[in-house]
Formats: sequence, structure tokens, C-alpha cells
Amino acid sequence: MSAAARPFRIDVPDDVLADLRERLARRRIPADSPRRPPSGMSAGYLDDLARSWLAFDWRERERWLNAHPQFIAEIGDASIHFAHLRSARPDAPALLVMHGWPHTYALQLDFADLLPDFHVVVASLPGFAFSSPYRDGPVTDPRLAETMHRLMTEVLGYERYLTYGEDVSAYVNDLIAATYPEHVAGILVAHAHFPSAAERAELVEPDQVAFFARLDAEREPNGAYGHVQATRPDTLAAALGDSPTGLLAWLVEKLVEWSDTPPGDPAAVEARISRDRLLTEAMLYWVTDSIGTSFRPYFEGADQPEPMPPVDVPASVHIQRHEADYPESLARSYYRDLRVFERLEEGGHFTVAEVPAAMAERARAFARGLGMLPG
Repeated sequence: MSAAARPFRIDVPDDVLADLRERLARRRIPADSPRRPPSGMSAGYLDDLARSWLAFDWRERERWLNAHPQFIAEIGDASIHFAHLRSARPDAPALLVMHGWPHTYALQLDFADLLPDFHVVVASLPGFAFSSPYRDGPVTDPRLAETMHRLMTEVLGYERYLTYGEDVSAYVNDLIAATYPEHVAGILVAHAHFPSAAERAELVEPDQVAFFARLDAEREPNGAYGHVQATRPDTLAAALGDSPTGLLAWLVEKLVEWSDTPPGDPAAVEARISRDRLLTEAMLYWVTDSIGTSFRPYFEGADQPEPMPPVDVPASVHIQRHEADYPESLARSYYRDLRVFERLEEGGHFTVAEVPAAMAERARAFARGLGMLPG
């Protein structure tokens, strides 16, 4: 590892935890509106979560997180935090794992733990958790792709690696593979490539047109969060950064709605993502005061004005349940060396967090097929 990376341990000050407990104890939760739209959150569930957070043994969870070797590296004008789980096999394949919003690196550690035959790097995107935001200039997908690639090559010294991303980092995942094919051995995908707006306007295949029409129809009632984060980020951050209960509601609503769980049953998400894991996500946003900087990809880099270059490296595509009708023809036109295309039977938006064992086996099978692991 480069000397540019320094070891990092989480150590939240006691006074930060005391302040959090005081705020949670004084929580004020409004009653559910009588005719409110369906949501992944309700007053009863939120109050139950807040009670659990008040009693949460953070020090125990902190010890679990710190059992994963973590580091900070200076890359350009950002300090990038990452967990680096080295395999006992020196020749093990390297795998970059990137999160999206509203989760953090922590939600993907269970997946990483299941891959002892890989060197796994679980990175925090700039402005999330313990990674600083970029100090100058906007957050864009090409910039994120360059930062993550430099982490893998310049900082960690991996000449060849596999890459995986979700949500905000899905385009980043594609861009890394398309831009640095001489270094990327393959791309693992659960959030398959979406064409640009201009490209979508030219689509004529019925299944392709129908897929994006469905997404557009669902965006109207369900996309308000993204509109607010893209248009009034600081106003929203002022509210969420001052109220742990509000932050909890904002984060867990999406973790519930976007997981592969029955609609209208918020507690069902905990069969996929345990309550301790949900509270860990809220805690990391709270103690790092990073909810505002996590919005930056929405208002600085959300537009995709130009088509992205195709991916020519080997690809293994596994369609998560919230995009179950994603057309295979789109994947085949973008991922030019598509080795696997399948529709997952389980697992939603937070795929490797919800079905870590299934996705670990798929990563392993992909690496075996590339000759990076013994058959």
C-alpha cells in the first residue's frame, strides 16, 4: 500500500453521543396524515426506531466496524476513506465496491466479509461518511470515476481489478470500466446502464420504451426526495443535520421503499437489513454531519448530458428486483462483452447488502470465469 494511505479508526467522542441521546429523548414525531401517500415510514415505526437508536450500543458497533482495516488517502483535493480487506492469497483478485445514496460503505461490509479470496476495497464516496467532499469544483461521474480508479491503482497498486457500484455509483462503475479498460478486468453490475435522456428519446423497441415509461410514471409520486436534494439541498440539510429523528426518517424511508420487501410493511426490511445495520447508517451520517455533502451528486452532477462510452471489458449483469423489467437488449448493446445476464429472484436496490451471500457467489463465479480464481 502507498504511503499516501494512513490507517484510520472510528472513535466518536462521548459528548457527540450524549448530545445525540438528548436530542432523541426530546424527539417530537407528528402523527401520520390521514390521507398521506404510501411510504416506507410511519409515525409508529419511526418512534420504534428512535427508541432503538436511543438504546443503541454504538461502542459495540464501532468495534465491529473497526475490525475491518480502514484507511484515509489524499487523492486530488479530497480525503478518501476506505476499508481494505486483504486476502491471505497474495494473488487474489482485487474488487472495488462502491455504495450509493442513502447508504454508506458500512452497509456493504457484510458482502465484503464473504469474499476472503478477494482483496476487497469498500470505498466511501467523496462527501459521504469519513471521506471529505471535493474542496473545489463539482461532483461529476467522470471525476468520481477518476478518483476511485486512482485509489485502486496509484494508492493501492492494483494494476488489474474488478469493479461494482450501486445507485449514485452505478454510472461511476460503468465509466471506470469504459475509461480504464487496460486496468479493469471485469465489471459486476446489479444496477445496469441507463442511456442518456437524448438516447432514450430515440428508443423504439417496445420493451425498452415500456421500461422507461414505467420509471417515469413512478418518478412523479416517488421522486420528490431527489428533486428537493437537487434544488434545495442546504435547506433540507439544515433540518436533517439538526434532528436525528428527521435524519432517521429520511434515510430509512428509502432503505425500506427501495429494498426487495412487501410494500406497506416497513418492518419487513429488517429481514434483509437488520435494525443494527439501519441504525449504523443513520449514526454514520449523524456523527460525520455528512447528509448535506451527500446531496452534492444530486445538484452538481445529476445531469448526464452526453452518451457514455460503451463497456468493452467482460461484464456480469444481475438485474435487481426494482428493475426486474430492464430489457436485456439494452445490456447487450452497452456491455459489449456480456458474460452473464440474469434477473435476480431476490434483492432490491441495495443488492449486495440485501443478498450478500448470493452476490458474493456471483462475484466468485465471475472471477473464476475470467481465470482470476481457481475453478
